[in-house]
Amino acid sequence: MKIKKLLLSAAVIFGLTSFGSVANAACGNISIANMNWASANFMAEVDKIILEEGYGCTVELVPGATMPTFTSMQEKGEPDVAPEFWANAAIVALNKAVDEGKLHSINLAPITGLGEGWWVLPATLEKHPELTTADAILKRPDLFPHPEDPSKGGFHICPPGWNCELSNRNHFRAWGMEEKGWAIVETGSAAGLDGSIAKAAERGENWFGYYWSPTALIGKYNMQAVDMGEWGGKDNWDNCLVKPEQECADPKKSSWVKSEVFTIATDNFKKTAGSDGMNYLKKRVYPGPVMNGMLVWMGENQAEGADAAIEFLKTQEDVWTKWVSSDAASKIKKAL
Repeated sequence: MKIKKLLLSAAVIFGLTSFGSVANAACGNISIANMNWASANFMAEVDKIILEEGYGCTVELVPGATMPTFTSMQEKGEPDVAPEFWANAAIVALNKAVDEGKLHSINLAPITGLGEGWWVLPATLEKHPELTTADAILKRPDLFPHPEDPSKGGFHICPPGWNCELSNRNHFRAWGMEEKGWAIVETGSAAGLDGSIAKAAERGENWFGYYWSPTALIGKYNMQAVDMGEWGGKDNWDNCLVKPEQECADPKKSSWVKSEVFTIATDNFKKTAGSDGMNYLKKRVYPGPVMNGMLVWMGENQAEGADAAIEFLKTQEDVWTKWVSSDAASKIKKAL
């Protein structure tokens, strides 16, 4: 332990970029948030293998969800890394934490082709081609019966603890959906949300609700994004739509904000993993089609993120070897 501390001190004093081998030796214990959805789980497992096998870190994966993880990183400095942090609902607090030096936004686009919003299945548009906008859909709750009360339209939202739960509940009020004959479908979990889509698609039924891309389900079922109209303004979004209901008294209609998804890390990660770890996370960008492909593979093989990480590292060398040094790449390949 004393040697490790001395090496880290030397690396900090003389510059990590000049002492790559020292930085590797100094890489100690790192914790990574293993978020409760497939792409984030997959990314955490890839990060674990690369940081351990390529750069000599000891990595612990800890369960996480967007807001609880962010709060813990901000207040307790742990976990050290959130690989796929959807920042829209916490952008003000995140910017403040970055300005204070508590957190670092290392990668501002870890996956290409991202987007959030409301979606329908293509079979719905084949039967009702006019239902391309939110306004048009909300006039037809009869076409999307709620599973517990078919007299109302069912609007599927994200599970508790996700940023999008708050924003969807506020959107529900902003669009006057209750008055128009709609009720929220409480999906309960990521599996519940995914299952509701798969069930509807396979039965040829209509489905309406929140989802995001890139994901396996969007690709598998060719889901279609709903036009939500004009952007309702930054103040409406930042100070109302993403807040708890008691802090959002008068929500206004709005399209979904442009998705801001970052890889964020604590100051401890910067110090512990050094320049090698920081550079890896900065370069680590998944092309949307590759991510979609891995998520489909996970679904078809009933695989967890750990299995998908190994499959990815074995079959997508042309992607991930660009993120790491040649020495690290050689070590990772030998470990697989």
